[in-house]
Amino acid sequence: MSDSLRLSVPDFDDPAEREAFFDVAAAAIDVDGYDPFNEQARLDVESGRRSPIVVQLWQGASGTPLERPVGAAILGRGELDFVIDPLFRGKGFGELAVRGLLATARGTLTAWSHGDHPAAKKLAERHGFAPVRALLHLVASLEHPVPVPRLPPGFTITGMRPGDEQEWVDLNARIFDTHPEQGRLSVDDLRARQAEPWFDADDVLMLRDASDRLVGYDWVKVEPGSNHGEIYVLGVDAGLAGRGLGRLLLRAGLARLCERGCVDVGLYVEADNAAAVHLYRAAGFAEHTIDVQYRRSMDTGDLTLPHS
Repeated sequence: MSDSLRLSVPDFDDPAEREAFFDVAAAAIDVDGYDPFNEQARLDVESGRRSPIVVQLWQGASGTPLERPVGAAILGRGELDFVIDPLFRGKGFGELAVRGLLATARGTLTAWSHGDHPAAKKLAERHGFAPVRALLHLVASLEHPVPVPRLPPGFTITGMRPGDEQEWVDLNARIFDTHPEQGRLSVDDLRARQAEPWFDADDVLMLRDASDRLVGYDWVKVEPGSNHGEIYVLGVDAGLAGRGLGRLLLRAGLARLCERGCVDVGLYVEADNAAAVHLYRAAGFAEHTIDVQYRRSMDTGDLTLPHS
């Protein structure tokens, strides 16, 4: 009996199975430098909204699986994120696993290639995926302190306070009304992030006008124990475009990260968002990596391609 690749759902109530699943992602982070499962995918699998899947190699006549999974995936709610452990790449396991996943998928399926990896690009092309979207990862140094900017008359900046959640969600939805992920965030999604160990209400810089109306925000993020910051999400009410408020909020966020002791900062921005890309490049951000999203007409899902 030859070796075979099998997909199964681990029992997250079993600490060993849960650890084995996330060990695949950890191994990929060590080699690739980025997480194969984005934040929302991790929140979804932890809350039970999406299901974990492990890819295991069953060996020979004994029919026993390797103790270490070959790959891992998160599936559900029309999305599928997938990665192969770097130890098992270059052996065709990514191709076999994708074939199995696509065998039951129909309709539209999208797939992220993190870092625009050549192997993932070839895998996408072989299975009829076409590039439809690009996400830039920009970085900048914070070697020199950034002063807190002066606000225009009538404007104030405070941290997020209890009771601000719905107002923030409403403004976020208006600003990102055409964005496939950011614009769909709900109050529950916001509260899930507020429950994360990295959340600090004072890192959500809320810009209000003279009537105390929320008109913009710059949410920055620092992982516990880290000196690397992130512009998590920045937005300004479209009705106030052209007044320099985005630039002001960006500087306020950078100043906040300096206060937090960060030595550099990163962010993600849609490559076709010319205004935002110009804002960040003018502030000294440079391209670090680019993620490319592919789409194929299948059923439902969001597949993150492995580096096979």
